[in-house]
Amino acid sequence: MDDATLGGSPEVKAFFGEAYPTVAAFHSLLLAEGELRGLIGPREVDRLWERHLLNSAALAQYLPPTGQIADVGSGAGLPGVVLAAMRPDLQVRLIEPMERRCIWLMEAIEHLGLRNTEVLRGRAEEYHGAFEVDAVTARAVANLAKLSRLCLPLLRPGGELVVLKGRNVVEEIPEARKVLRKFKARDPKILPGATVPGVEETTVLRVSLP
Repeated sequence: MDDATLGGSPEVKAFFGEAYPTVAAFHSLLLAEGELRGLIGPREVDRLWERHLLNSAALAQYLPPTGQIADVGSGAGLPGVVLAAMRPDLQVRLIEPMERRCIWLMEAIEHLGLRNTEVLRGRAEEYHGAFEVDAVTARAVANLAKLSRLCLPLLRPGGELVVLKGRNVVEEIPEARKVLRKFKARDPKILPGATVPGVEETTVLRVSLP
């Protein structure tokens, strides 16, 4: 099944539910401008639904029922914009250091009417101590050790780091243990990131604070 057919399929529409029109509109934005603005590579244009939108959406099931989340290194808005569309009950902060990407993110959330979303320009460490959130998300930002140093200080007590990772994430855990112990974090859990039948399951890693 090609990507356009997948995106319009009953399975994908059912999976996203009420968020589908917003996610589909975001797909159209990425399709029209993503490569032109250096947000996605040319090879990614024909697999936006499978490799990017559904991949991002796999995190939604592991987010808290209410509260605030921060998406670190939001880039094109993956996963942050997708999660904001799927979870209007959450307040979402998109943290991104590059100005041109921040401009894109602000344009996208305005176009999509995402009133639960704001863009913060800067690196994650610049916001340590500025606020605390219930969950931090990330995708393709850094290895687990570095990601933990960047993200765990943003969490309130009891908060969770919930990130998309590759199949080999288990190999990153030993190197990260020193950082995790520093923050008294619980052992990482590797969780299934299933979305719709026929789309490869991604890997979700969750680290919880006491």
